[in-house]
Amino acid sequence: MSTLKRIDIDHLKVSCKQCNLRELCFPHGMNDDELVNLDAVVDRPKPLRKNDYLYHDGDKAVAMYAVRSGCIKTMTESPNGDEQIVGFHMPGELFGLDGFGEGEHTCNAVALESSSVCELPLDKLESLCRELPGLQRQMRRIMGKEVIADHKLLLLLGKMTAEERLASFLLSMSKRMQERHWSAHEFNLTMPRQDIANYLGVAVETVSRLFAAFQNEKIIEVESRHITILDMDRLKRMVGELD
Repeated sequence: MSTLKRIDIDHLKVSCKQCNLRELCFPHGMNDDELVNLDAVVDRPKPLRKNDYLYHDGDKAVAMYAVRSGCIKTMTESPNGDEQIVGFHMPGELFGLDGFGEGEHTCNAVALESSSVCELPLDKLESLCRELPGLQRQMRRIMGKEVIADHKLLLLLGKMTAEERLASFLLSMSKRMQERHWSAHEFNLTMPRQDIANYLGVAVETVSRLFAAFQNEKIIEVESRHITILDMDRLKRMVGELD
């Protein structure tokens, strides 16, 4: 067995109680006894390879998911086949709530790189929420964050200029890196520029031009998908976070 495969398998055996993503994920705010009960029903399916689909639009919703490693993108599709990316989900983040309403998923979920997830079966979720007050509180928190994320995406696509959209995206990635105790100023973008452009609702040429402009103005430094933020305050001023 290769070293890489052995590491992946060992990583997947880590329980909720031991997981270093617990403060971002299902277990947030739950006590040790609740974590033991939760861990007993959380499934950990085999890892996904790059471009593997976890579920498709129209599939029956059977679980909600948390990214354990890698990155998952979710995207909707119009009747004429046009795709719109609605989210990039990083380790510790939850997704799959689109299936809660009608029992079917309304988007596709695909791995941007080799990824692994934890899944909480929906058929056990209702009884678990009754038994585990911490999980019930977490579910309310998850729903609230989902609404906030939807509002931010609407603002991004409806009111911001292309420059503001890219600045907002980079600030969001920086904040999410910091939440994981990674560098807020230097990170790799898992998603290709075509996906960033799709998510931001602009042409890929616009994204490339803005990356070059930000680099020329010494706001960021770009090397392929590696980003170094040189002037965080400048990015914040672009989106009105600083006067």
